[in-house]
Amino acid sequence: MSFSPKVSRIAQLMRLTQGACMCPAHMGGVVSRHLPNCKSAKSVKSFASQMKPEYAFEMASSNIRYGEGVTREVGMDAKNLGAKKVLVFTDPNIAKLQPFKTVIQSLEANGVPYKVYDTVRAEPSDKSFKDAIDFTRKNGVDLFIAVGGGSTIDTAKAANLYNSYPEADFLDFVNAPIGKGLSISKTLTPLIAIPTTAGTGSETTGTAIFDFKDIKVKTGIANRALKPMLGIVDPLNIRTAPVNIQISAGLDVLFHSVESYTAIPYNQRGPAPANPLERPAYQGSNPISDVWSRKALAMTIESLPKIKKDPNDTAAQSQMILAATYAGIGFGNAGVHLCHGMSYPISGLNKGYLHPEYNVDHPLIPHGVSVAITAPAVFNFTSAMFPDRHLEIAKAFGADISNVKRADIGKVLSDKIKEFLMNLDIPNGISAFGYTSSDIDALVTGTLPQHRVTKLAPVKTEAEDLARLFENSMKLY
Repeated sequence: MSFSPKVSRIAQLMRLTQGACMCPAHMGGVVSRHLPNCKSAKSVKSFASQMKPEYAFEMASSNIRYGEGVTREVGMDAKNLGAKKVLVFTDPNIAKLQPFKTVIQSLEANGVPYKVYDTVRAEPSDKSFKDAIDFTRKNGVDLFIAVGGGSTIDTAKAANLYNSYPEADFLDFVNAPIGKGLSISKTLTPLIAIPTTAGTGSETTGTAIFDFKDIKVKTGIANRALKPMLGIVDPLNIRTAPVNIQISAGLDVLFHSVESYTAIPYNQRGPAPANPLERPAYQGSNPISDVWSRKALAMTIESLPKIKKDPNDTAAQSQMILAATYAGIGFGNAGVHLCHGMSYPISGLNKGYLHPEYNVDHPLIPHGVSVAITAPAVFNFTSAMFPDRHLEIAKAFGADISNVKRADIGKVLSDKIKEFLMNLDIPNGISAFGYTSSDIDALVTGTLPQHRVTKLAPVKTEAEDLARLFENSMKLY
């Protein structure tokens, strides 16, 4: 198996994406958005007319068990599965805390053999994924248990995948165009995910995100086959998290909800796949995901300010971890778009910023913060498409929408998001991370290959649009 990064191939693909004009993700109802840039508009229309548009969406999620103290049952789950080679994944901080101790006590009480991998990296990289893969291959496994935030759960997903495909190159399953984005046809080893943050919803999804260090950008792997067998959602597991970690995680929930609800509809995403196995995990907004996303949005807007006011508000914490799961089911099938796509280079190109209360040995812009920081600019930009949905979101944030004109919807929503973020003490734009206007080209270049998410945006977004969005995100308040 080769792990050597194909940097030249990636760079070439990144250049190609900047000039691409025929994107299947928008060939449903908005093909005309691409025609001015095409060499032959007639050929594009002809090509599009020959392809059957997407007509279906597919819902997939992990089984979810929710309740205070439910972590204690994981040993029984492992025993019921007949597991003999359990690998418990966690990070160095969680390894010292009660959620991890509860898992170990439960395994031992039920006589289940286990080994621990406790060096998961916060905001994992391709290297940290590969370290976890190597550990898995050396030890063998018949059950994964991931105890931690999205970084831990995503790392376990990657270890599971490549352990099942020992001959695969690392880029085989990484999202195109950075990797090959190959389909996963095997049934993977069971994974039980036990989140300790109320944020990523990774316990419900088939997505694993990492920093690709050679090109200084985040990307990931997305396939339903990666989703955990079971998510154990226990409010007790987030009780001790510092307030800044709770807030950052909650912002991820918030924009999972908003982005999935405003994503391009599933039947406008592009052509139907030749085989249902090829239907992407992120399919566009759809009637079922909409229900979960709207509910998670309302719960987060109500609960996150309460946690800011009182980090030990257990009722609000319980609502937030449930909201994270709701949002995970929603965006795990609908997808996210520009805020997430733009967040990846914001994190990947970090010049040295370390967010308060994050006990790590490397610079870190928390994922939820990197997502939220562009939201005011993004939703002002996207409001021209599906304005009713954007207006509904503004109302959820507390805006008086009784006399809002269509042309003003974007600004109304943008202002409410800014107010919400300011009250949570979120840094004042990407300039707070050390970015200046001279960094915009690199940030745009890092966003362009994020097709998995950016092509779900309701508005076709070119390089100049992204540049303007980054510029408008330099300062928020």
